[in-house]
Amino acid sequence: MVKHQPLQVYERQLCLSCITGIYGCRWKRYQRSHDDTTKWELLWSLILLLTFCLLLVWFYFWWEAHNDYNEFNWFLYNRSGEWSDGTVPILATTAAGFTYIAFLMVLALCHIALGQQLNLHWLHKIGVTAALLTTIAGVISVSQTWGQEWDVIPISLQATGPFLHIGALAAVTALSWIVAGQVTRTEKTIFQLVVVLLYLSVLLGLYVVPLYITSPCIMDPTTLKPRPDVIGHQGAPMLAPENTMWSFQRALQMNVTGLETDVAISVDGVPFLMHDHTLWRTTDVEKVFPDRQLVETSFFNWTDLQQLNAGQWFLQNDPFWTVHTLSPHEKDLIANQKVCSLEQLLKLASFHNTTVVFRVRRPPPEHPCYHSWINDTLQAVQQSGTPQSLVMWTPDEHRAQVKRLAPGLIQTSLEKQSPESLHQYGINRLMLRYNQASMQEIRNFSESHINLILFTVNEPWLYSVLWCSGVSSVSSEAPHVLRKVPYPIWLMTPDEYCLMWVSADLISFAVVIGIFIFQNYHMIRYRMSGMRGYNPEQIMLSATVRRSSRDINIMKEKLIFSGQPQYPPATLILHV
Repeated sequence: MVKHQPLQVYERQLCLSCITGIYGCRWKRYQRSHDDTTKWELLWSLILLLTFCLLLVWFYFWWEAHNDYNEFNWFLYNRSGEWSDGTVPILATTAAGFTYIAFLMVLALCHIALGQQLNLHWLHKIGVTAALLTTIAGVISVSQTWGQEWDVIPISLQATGPFLHIGALAAVTALSWIVAGQVTRTEKTIFQLVVVLLYLSVLLGLYVVPLYITSPCIMDPTTLKPRPDVIGHQGAPMLAPENTMWSFQRALQMNVTGLETDVAISVDGVPFLMHDHTLWRTTDVEKVFPDRQLVETSFFNWTDLQQLNAGQWFLQNDPFWTVHTLSPHEKDLIANQKVCSLEQLLKLASFHNTTVVFRVRRPPPEHPCYHSWINDTLQAVQQSGTPQSLVMWTPDEHRAQVKRLAPGLIQTSLEKQSPESLHQYGINRLMLRYNQASMQEIRNFSESHINLILFTVNEPWLYSVLWCSGVSSVSSEAPHVLRKVPYPIWLMTPDEYCLMWVSADLISFAVVIGIFIFQNYHMIRYRMSGMRGYNPEQIMLSATVRRSSRDINIMKEKLIFSGQPQYPPATLILHV
């Protein structure tokens, strides 16, 4: 007797199982579907896309804000009274959230490419919602407490814009494979038209984006101005405790051309260096004067200030994660630093023929030096023996009197004014935060012979952008980093950039056209061969009946068909 028995064998696809299982917990074949995605799941896909875009901007913001991490930590310290590196938890959660959402986006794109229905698992929906709400809360919080930092995004785009454009163009070009597959598989003309128009709109937008990308580093290299001078902001605070003699000495070792500091007036009229309004963060005042640890710095006399240790906190808190790079000798020097007076700093600068710029903080009204603070500061300058041509004077109060008593001082303003106003008051230097001057304003100040100093510049990319813009000087907490930047990170002529831009657009256009042609040709071949649908799980139905009926029954497996059209019936091979 002849028996005819087809043997049904599935070709396992582990990759597809992982994609549908991780994204929607659909690990089995019969749980998958080629049906259209429901409107509810489409809504969640849009929420996922929105979360990804928002996290991308948030991640980019914190990546570029690295230049101002110390400023952010100082803001937190002023609000909470406790010093800690607040960027660590933010960076950790941002990196984790972005990685998670990006992974879900990749899985969603794989579902679309394979024709699978999108069905995000409820646990992932909770995760996406948490990531979205957390990011929105972070954006609102930064806008309220540190709103000026958002300016770092347009400034950083001057350094990264041309390269981000190439990356975005490559990503959208790669998406053409998925878009072409969707267009060729669907039979709805309206859907095809909408998808193609939407995709082409994004693509054409990227093609013309370089028309709106401006960067000072796209210039003729022969017009590049000399390297900007670097001023050590509070010395070299990443290598030594801020505003101490060792910090300024370390800055001088990095070939800075100037030193910047903050000055307070003691109760007995001695100008000394201190950035904070209290001594709690940068000294051991809680041990020496436990009942005065939150008292305003200017209400200490010089004798009391000299009893404080101004270096041990740096070794304990390690604010810049650099203590491990210090030698034992350097740690010993740091551990014995004292509060520094303005006169001591001026003598050090005079010895090295280095410029000094300081901001004097006026004492409170009840302070005995409230009315004499200008004269006390000028007296310290005169007693130091420092040439007036090395001292940059910043207070606006009684500037006319200061010019009469000390005409050799370099008059410097901390308030943004027009070049005409600055010349009117005899001011030839202007000191601003780096986000307060545009490229055009920098050129105007330079043409008006106003020496512009921008602070605080710690990152090579920012230093390069300002260099190309024509800035003459920058103030930095990381002179050891900027010392390693002898030339802008990148510089190209307009013709070179135009060539790069046009070449990238042409290559992208050719690749997109090629992918659409290949997808259409591939689909036509399938339809001509009787393949009306695409089933990612190929079913192999071929076998020879050479075993007993019992063995054959054991090897059988139920074939479960999806709602899509299937392959032609398997060939039945008969053996007598």
